[in-house]
Amino acid sequence: MMRGLFFLALLFSSGLQAALQEQAVSYTAGDTTLKGYLVWDDTKGDKQPGVLVVHEWWGLNDYARQRARMLAELGYTALAVDMYGDGKSSEHAAEATTFMNSVVERAGVSQLRFTAALALLKKQASVDQGKIAAIGYCFGGATVLNMARLGTDLAAVVSFHGNLVTQTPARAGQVKARVLVLNGAADEFVTADSITAFEKEMTQAGVDYRFVNYPGVRHSFSNPDADRLGKANNLPIAYDAEADKQSWEAMQQLFREVFKQ
Repeated sequence: MMRGLFFLALLFSSGLQAALQEQAVSYTAGDTTLKGYLVWDDTKGDKQPGVLVVHEWWGLNDYARQRARMLAELGYTALAVDMYGDGKSSEHAAEATTFMNSVVERAGVSQLRFTAALALLKKQASVDQGKIAAIGYCFGGATVLNMARLGTDLAAVVSFHGNLVTQTPARAGQVKARVLVLNGAADEFVTADSITAFEKEMTQAGVDYRFVNYPGVRHSFSNPDADRLGKANNLPIAYDAEADKQSWEAMQQLFREVFKQ
């Protein structure tokens, strides 16, 4: 069930839904058809900053779409990205792993699909092309970090409980985005060594970054469905309402700074 800040956001948004414009969008990367979800609030003015939302390893599901809606309510045009193709998603760990591996184990696929979504977002009439950010959850968090490492033209990236390990470490002067990493200190998928290596990598590359570790918080802390999904799949994941609240506020603060709004 929806709980904590996320549940409150749903209640608060109920009176604002008439202003939200929602659209299922199809686009391509190579020979793959991708099916994303675009949303914006047409009362927030023209030329809004754009934000890409990259889903957890479960795929483009209702959780990713709800985060996009929450961003739209804040005044951003948000595109929930489809990284797996055909809008696939699953609540079964084995199937989700297969989906994820079909992307991460093929060189260049992740970048190709991300940049296709970025190009689509920039084409939207409501978007200021000079003000684009990306956020991601779990698999999506790792994805946006890697896109920043590759020098993608983004103002900021925010990783929520994303993996920090990469095959393409940042090089000095290459990263254009400000980087915010929001991590659960009790996340069994993110080791202390990987945190140390990540911070060393960012420092040596001269990246403007911030790493936040929430004490006692486990993987997938921002997703109110984490407890249910963890139990069903025997995974060490759990929702944490306070970390959810604090991490969302940290993201908003970064966006206010980079977008000057």
